[in-house]
Amino acid sequence: MTKLSVNINKIAVLRNSRGGNLPDVVGSALRIVDFGAEGITVHPRPDGRHIRYDDVRALKPLLDVEFNIEGNPIASFVELVDEVCPAQVTLVPDAADAITSNAGWDTLRHRDFLTDICSHFRQRGIRTSIFIDPDPAMAEGAAHCGADRVELYTEAYASGYGAAAAAYSDGDERFDAAREAVIAPYVAAAVEARRCGLGLNAGHDLNLQNLTYFIRRIPFCDEVSIGHALISDALWLGMENTVQLYKRAIADGLL
Repeated sequence: MTKLSVNINKIAVLRNSRGGNLPDVVGSALRIVDFGAEGITVHPRPDGRHIRYDDVRALKPLLDVEFNIEGNPIASFVELVDEVCPAQVTLVPDAADAITSNAGWDTLRHRDFLTDICSHFRQRGIRTSIFIDPDPAMAEGAAHCGADRVELYTEAYASGYGAAAAAYSDGDERFDAAREAVIAPYVAAAVEARRCGLGLNAGHDLNLQNLTYFIRRIPFCDEVSIGHALISDALWLGMENTVQLYKRAIADGLL
């Protein structure tokens, strides 16, 4: 069963916009777990514009589900992960001024650096996942770096799926062909990751519209990390209901 890890960065954005501790980021994470999430993801950035390093420290002793910390492995990030020792660290090559993650690692070009980082975290018993574009060569490269998993960067899939859904109705053969075209590179990368013995995660712009088909085509995906869409849906649907709807979307993909 693919696990749902909820990224709570956007809850921190709301808190930071006003100051104080409303909404309570740690309390929100615990409620999300109570509502059925199998993991919590955070992506602290050096400027602290959403999740802050202190939030990460506060969350770790209170969570009884998988804790995934994402980020660019600069020195301060590595020190934080070493201190907190989460179940998983996801290496993302985002620039300090990036609005959101916008590319995966080139695991061939950065092989030496990533190999050192993966070895560093493995010695501390932390599972390491490398964020990659849907390219089989990048998956194979991640295996050579010593990663435990890769996370497929799914923005292109989500954009393509949305365009297909806007152009064609469900049941239209053209819709089936269009969404198959956008998922094909992800299937190829996922199969290669599996061949290399890697676990598989996915994330970025996955939502209630496109999640079920993604899981249907890649049913061996270990985990999806979803934040922006899920938190946005919760504004209208309520957080407890939304978490359950995302879990149902995953389950429908495995039917």
